[in-house]
Amino acid sequence: MSRIVVTGGAGRLGRSVVAALATAGHEVVSFDREKLEGLAAEQISVDLLDGEQTREAFDRIRPAAVVHLAAIAVPGALPDPDIFRINTQLVWSVLAAALESGTEAMLVASSPTVIGYGSPGGWSPASLPLDEEHPVAPWNGYAASKLAMEEIVQMAVRQHGDRMRFGVFRPCYVIAPEEWGGAPTQQGHTVAERISDPALSAVALFNYVDARDAGEFVAAWIAGARDVPNGSTFFVGAPDALADGDTADVVRAHLPSLAPFADQLTGTESVFSSDRAERLLGWRATRLWREQLSRTTVPQEATR
Repeated sequence: MSRIVVTGGAGRLGRSVVAALATAGHEVVSFDREKLEGLAAEQISVDLLDGEQTREAFDRIRPAAVVHLAAIAVPGALPDPDIFRINTQLVWSVLAAALESGTEAMLVASSPTVIGYGSPGGWSPASLPLDEEHPVAPWNGYAASKLAMEEIVQMAVRQHGDRMRFGVFRPCYVIAPEEWGGAPTQQGHTVAERISDPALSAVALFNYVDARDAGEFVAAWIAGARDVPNGSTFFVGAPDALADGDTADVVRAHLPSLAPFADQLTGTESVFSSDRAERLLGWRATRLWREQLSRTTVPQEATR
């Protein structure tokens, strides 16, 4: 199989991506400033903001493909200008090094936040469920950086699409395997608390994806990159909403701006559609919260 670089391979999503690629038989190399014990990859410490360091690392490894996850991953973690600068500089650095080293494919992690939900100025969807054709309207530095990264990928398709395959994926709210058992999520609360208090999940429109499922999407894209349109963008999320009860009812109760569109959702259907990934790559998330989360950890009122 192929040698694949995963930038940010030691991160919350990165380690599941590494595991999925290794399970698929690939030789995986993690480029990260941190190292993680037990990671199923060769680990190389690289400051990807340093273009020369990045070029040297790619020249040494010469991967067939790169999965670019490295980024400031949380809105508000730094001032907006810093997040925008760092995230866009990272993708420029990795793209240049990948092209120079003869890499044949590059998949870049974006974010559903490019859609614009949560805007202080108000936001409502064009329709539900949300898909990749929905208009984008980023309102903070993080989302703006992710949209800029998507545009850089599309530019690269136009410049280099004759010799390199590109793709973008927008992973929904990532839940690492240990978080099903009560480990804190990125926001500090647990998944069980997110279920019992819908307001916690409403800020992300009740979207989620198990990190292992996201890793398997990446493996599916690597396997099928030449069979899908170059530069394709994919939502990657679970097919159900991270909420008890029918999604339409929860949307009406907690997301007033989406309420007029709630009837377009059926049963526990997710607000985000990952149908494109299933149709083009045969990928569908299988680790759903009702099976993954031990119901004994969910406060009783959440199951009524």
